[in-house]
Amino acid sequence: MILIVDDRPENIFSLKTILDVHSFPTDSALSGEEALKKTLKQSYALIILDVQMPGMDGFEVAEVLSGNNHTKDIPIIFLSAASTDKKFITKGYSSGAIDYIVKPIDPDILLLKVKTFYKLYEQKRELNLVQESLRQEIEFRKRAEHQALEKLKELHSTLESIPQIAFTATADGEIDFVNEHWFEYTSSAKNFPPNHPDDRCIKKQWENSIATGTPLEMEVRIKKEGEDYRYHLVRAMPVKEENKIVKWVGSFTDIDEQKQASKRKDEFLTIASHELKTPLTSIKAYVQLLDMMISKEEKVKTYVDRTLLQVNKLDNLINDLLDISKIESGKLKFEMQELDFEKLLNTTIEALQQIHPDFNFVRKGKAAVNIKANDIRLEQVIINFINNAIRYAPESKEIHIISEIKNERLYFAVKDFGIGISQENLQNVFTKFFRVTETGAPIQGLGIGLYICAEILKRHNAEFGVESELGKGSAFYFSIPVIS
Repeated sequence: MILIVDDRPENIFSLKTILDVHSFPTDSALSGEEALKKTLKQSYALIILDVQMPGMDGFEVAEVLSGNNHTKDIPIIFLSAASTDKKFITKGYSSGAIDYIVKPIDPDILLLKVKTFYKLYEQKRELNLVQESLRQEIEFRKRAEHQALEKLKELHSTLESIPQIAFTATADGEIDFVNEHWFEYTSSAKNFPPNHPDDRCIKKQWENSIATGTPLEMEVRIKKEGEDYRYHLVRAMPVKEENKIVKWVGSFTDIDEQKQASKRKDEFLTIASHELKTPLTSIKAYVQLLDMMISKEEKVKTYVDRTLLQVNKLDNLINDLLDISKIESGKLKFEMQELDFEKLLNTTIEALQQIHPDFNFVRKGKAAVNIKANDIRLEQVIINFINNAIRYAPESKEIHIISEIKNERLYFAVKDFGIGISQENLQNVFTKFFRVTETGAPIQGLGIGLYICAEILKRHNAEFGVESELGKGSAFYFSIPVIS
């Protein structure tokens, strides 16, 4: 807005008319005092100021405006009918004016000057806004940098106080801090401690995590100088801001005692399972011979059958323990070959139907496809799913067995109508030694069957899971790619 200051209304009117025609917003004041009051309440892009006015003249007004921080940058054009003498013009400029126009006014000259100074003022105002914005941005960045530095110091202090080896790294993976424990394993502050040659290389796994932005988690053996290798769990997590990785924080945790304890446990399970298996095999053989010899003695045969049933249960438990031992020692390996899934499924169901004649196995769908799998282990999964359905739905006597093709994958599911599983327990059903607690009746087993199934399915690159609703039953499922 442009402020016109003149003690004569007709002069104000003529100037307003010229400026309004060219879309310049205007305001007016009939005295210097009024003009000063208006500048306190309103910001102006330009002031056209008459020199000769009663009370405060234009020079005095200009001097007051130039001495005020709020108004010192407003450009002033003096208007005067008095004289073009050099001393008046000099006084005008020294008072704070940026130009001087003598009456009578040439409208074209006035408009040219107004446009120029108005544009300069707007540019200067925009520049000031940019400078202020930059100043605020710099202040903000300084505060943020200070806060980040304080947080970093706090983090480093924390990492120095923990018993683990700890480090931090930049977003691109360059190690920029290590705690004192680090130097017990290596003299380099920029390179990872050397690990056992038989273990995965830390550096390669680290580079892969940096490239993919995924957390690092691995077990390796490292050692202090003059000591034996010890197992450590290496973890490194990305720190993100606005979904962008800005830093990495990692640690090496000594887990050697846990590994040795687990190893001893696995050795015990293996030895115990084998030791139990040998006499059990003999017992089973002798009972089977006895069964054939007394087939005509119905009462005795009943007892023998019951004995065989319990022996078979014990045999299954021992087999599960052996599988657990193989899984945890990394020895659960088997050959994969192409097989007809429907043929495998039909054979398995026929055998289970003979064992459980009271149950109705309802087939839904058909998947006449070939898959790459190990028939013995996949059959083990199917049997486990169906036996679980029988165990946890003894009252319904109906089990649905579903097989179909979904998105070029074989989908298989076993659905029962039994007790179901609560939502909080669903995530644990494939966990080792977990047993469903929804039923009050005692459930036999060690809670490792589904864990073994999960490990088998993982080795088949299968997707698997369970859907369940408490009191309405459960559906255990897996899906495997088909061979096209």
